Amino acid sequence: MSKGRVLLAYSGGLDTSCILVWLIEQGYDVLAYMADVGQEEDFEEAKEKALKIGAKKVFVEDLRRTYVNELIFPAIQANAIYENVYLLGTSLARPVIARRQIEIATQENCQFVSHGCTGKGNDQVRFELAYYALKPDIKVISPWRIPEFYTRFPGRQSLLDYAAQKNVPVVQTKSKPWSTDENLFHISYEAGILEDPNVTPPKDMWKLTVDPEEAPDTPERITITFKHGIPTKVVNHNDNTTITDSLDLFIHLNMAARRNGIGRIDIVENRFIGIKSRGCYETPGGTILRTAHVDLEGLVLDRQVRALRDQFVTPQFSQILYNGQYFSPEREFLSASLISSQKSVNGEVKLKLYKGNVIVEGRKSDTEKLYDMEESSMDVQGGFSPVDSEGFIKIQSIRLKKWGASEKLL
Repeated sequence: MSKGRVLLAYSGGLDTSCILVWLIEQGYDVLAYMADVGQEEDFEEAKEKALKIGAKKVFVEDLRRTYVNELIFPAIQANAIYENVYLLGTSLARPVIARRQIEIATQENCQFVSHGCTGKGNDQVRFELAYYALKPDIKVISPWRIPEFYTRFPGRQSLLDYAAQKNVPVVQTKSKPWSTDENLFHISYEAGILEDPNVTPPKDMWKLTVDPEEAPDTPERITITFKHGIPTKVVNHNDNTTITDSLDLFIHLNMAARRNGIGRIDIVENRFIGIKSRGCYETPGGTILRTAHVDLEGLVLDRQVRALRDQFVTPQFSQILYNGQYFSPEREFLSASLISSQKSVNGEVKLKLYKGNVIVEGRKSDTEKLYDMEESSMDVQGGFSPVDSEGFIKIQSIRLKKWGASEKLL
């Protein structure tokens, strides 16, 4: 008798293929779910594999456009970044993946959902917090936290032995001593040889971007148009291409950044679970967009609004994404604040892409008039009289004079 129906988040790789067979072995009816969030994957082959090894049904869902519009672009609006370096590529994809998994599980009357996340990483938290927020009565099977599973499969070789025993097809590829996670926004590399933070990543590890030293000697110039902080148009001046569709626009920026070696980082970060982790990331198009968006805000965003957003919304929104709390009241509150902050972020930014660098070459806005050339000019008096600064300085100095006198600084 079946223990119930399980919808497994399935990648087609060794781990989730073995988990699929193991769940069947445990007495569950298993359905498999694959989310296309832009990873380079043969989905049809993976679907056939899942069916061959026992999945009752396989769902392949193209979530790329949803991912761009609902997660990537708001992250650009927020200038989202974790610990001042990581652009949150893995974290960003999880809400759309988890939401669709719960929708299908509900549709298919599944009592359980499952995933292949390890017991030490952030992703188990991200997926499961999303599951419980979206469907509070759902039951989660996390094999890598079940002693019976992880003692039986202590390493890759034991999984390979199990796959051979159960006739699970394993694609033989050149061994890479690290693990990866890829989506439209980025690819991550961790574990294996990268666990030593002083080991330099080998050149053949990087998958998306060319080595900046080997990037073209001719710069690539583009102009990005933003409306309310959302990119709406990209013009590539090298090949006279104009793109306005959100998904196509992001794919184009990804390709431009990849061929110019843009978006690589190598960091040690603090996982939500409390462990430090070394990770290498490639975030090509996202790096371009964040640079352009930050620059445009300097021209069009009110000083105090920008300060509040930078001090509160950006770090909190980033932390919430990293910690897997996207489906939460605090994220809804911050998203509303974010939308309000972006009303005036309208204009264009000119960029030069060159050997790993995103270089701003100019910006303009036809609608936002916070910047006044005459007001700030050293050559034109404009509407601001220099003598007005004297009273401003005197007022600002009152408390400093008192503090200086009491401290006897000299």
